[in-house]
Parts: sequence; C-alpha cells; structure tokens
Amino acid sequence: MKKVLVIAAHPDDEVLGCGGTMARLAAEGAEVHVAILANGLTSRPDFDAAQAAAALKVHHDRAERAGKLLGAASVQVLGFPDQKMDTLPLLDITQAIEREIERLQPDTVFTQHGGDLNMDHVITYRATLTATRPMAGRSVRRVYAYEVASSTEWAFQRFEPRFHPSVFFDIASTLEKKIAAMQVYESETRAFPHPRSPEAMRAIALRWGSVVGVQAAEAFELVREIH
Repeated sequence: MKKVLVIAAHPDDEVLGCGGTMARLAAEGAEVHVAILANGLTSRPDFDAAQAAAALKVHHDRAERAGKLLGAASVQVLGFPDQKMDTLPLLDITQAIEREIERLQPDTVFTQHGGDLNMDHVITYRATLTATRPMAGRSVRRVYAYEVASSTEWAFQRFEPRFHPSVFFDIASTLEKKIAAMQVYESETRAFPHPRSPEAMRAIALRWGSVVGVQAAEAFELVREIH
C-alpha cells in the first residue's frame, strides 16, 4: 500500500475503525489521508446552534490533531449534515468521495461497514462502493470495510450486510497510539463499559488479536481486491 484513503462518516469513526492500522501503515511509509464526510455534533439535542461555528472548529481541529498523531498526511472534513446523510441525494455524497479519490489517487480505501446501526455509516459505505467502482484507469485496487465500536456490534448482525471480517492488521505496536488519538476527541470518549472507552477499545483489539494469533489486531471485511 503506497497511498491510503480512509473514508469516515463522522469525526472519530476513522480512529475507532482503523486508527491502529493507519498508524502502522504511515510508519511503514504509506501516505495516509482521511476524508470525514459529516460535520459531527450538530444532531445532538444539547448542541447550541448559536455556538455552532466555534464548536465545530474545535471538533474539526481535534480530527486534525488525531490524524497527525496517527501519521496522516491530511484530514479533510467535507461538511455534510450530521445524522442526516440519508436525506441527501446519494449522488452528492458519491461525487464528493469521487473528487477526493481523483485528487489523491489512492490505491487502498478503508470505509465504514454497510450493516452498521448508524445510517450515516450505511450511506457512507454505499457511496464509497459507488465512487470506487472498478472502471478502467481508476487508482483504487482494494477496498476494506471497518467496524466501529458502538455501531457495528450494536446492530447485533440484524442488518445486511453482516460484518464478516476476513483481513486482520496486526496493531500490537500502534494500539496505544489509537487509544491516545481517541482521547483527543474529548466529546466522543466514554467511561467503561461503553465500547468507546479506552478499556473496551483495548479489549476489542486484544480479542481480534487472539482470533488470529497476534497480540492485538483490527478487523476488516475485504470488499474487493484487484491484482
């Protein structure tokens, strides 16, 4: 992998889904970029619309800081409405992703899983698959879907497609960086036993590691790979 694009619905999904893998690939010399589709925060009942600009700037600055901690070369927040992506034409979201792919020319794309509880994740998955359709001359050779704690597992495999991981990245050397990057998102972390707590994040990585015989891992579903 020489150039990687991580596509996330919300700020923090990129860390929860593949933060350890991002840090590992960046350390190995890959150029890692992040495209976050929705602005985050604005759907929350306690969100103060009068302070929207300031609050979103803080949130997006945190996304930038988390990305830098993981070695990302760039982090872009595209500004779609939080938790309302299903109200938009899919074409608008797909074309925004296509513009990022055209600009960056990644060979590898990581995106949300399509069976998640969160509808923005589902829309992101669908739009990504459309934007990365394997036409002649396109740069993308492989597409992976990642799980997000407190969304993928909370669907309890009731929605299709169900998460069936088939690729695992050893993140024993970068797990603590992933946890530290999540801590940058002060408004998104939770206390144990919430899945976004440091303890739960560590447990998830150790569990997947035990499945494949390493100390810690992140799990992905391979959507497509072209050799």
